[in-house]
Amino acid sequence: MLKIMNVSDVVGMKLFTDSGDFLGMIEEANLVDNKLDSWRVKVGKESTLAPLLSGARGLIIPHQYVKAFGEVVIISRAAVPIKEDMSDELA
Repeated sequence: MLKIMNVSDVVGMKLFTDSGDFLGMIEEANLVDNKLDSWRVKVGKESTLAPLLSGARGLIIPHQYVKAFGEVVIISRAAVPIKEDMSDELA
């Protein structure tokens, strides 16, 4: 059965990448022409990806990278921008 969620239900959810890395919490939905465009995410201090984000406190994740909503939100790892020199360490 398909469960329909309101945007307000998603705000505050934890956000993980599809590889299992915790990224942060969803703060806000960004709408363009009355359509969902992206999500503003507050990077968590305990995030495993925080050191790779050059000190960024938040990110804008395009909605096209969201894979699933449930108890948590799952996004594609490709949505997370990382410093060039750190990409070798993740491989």
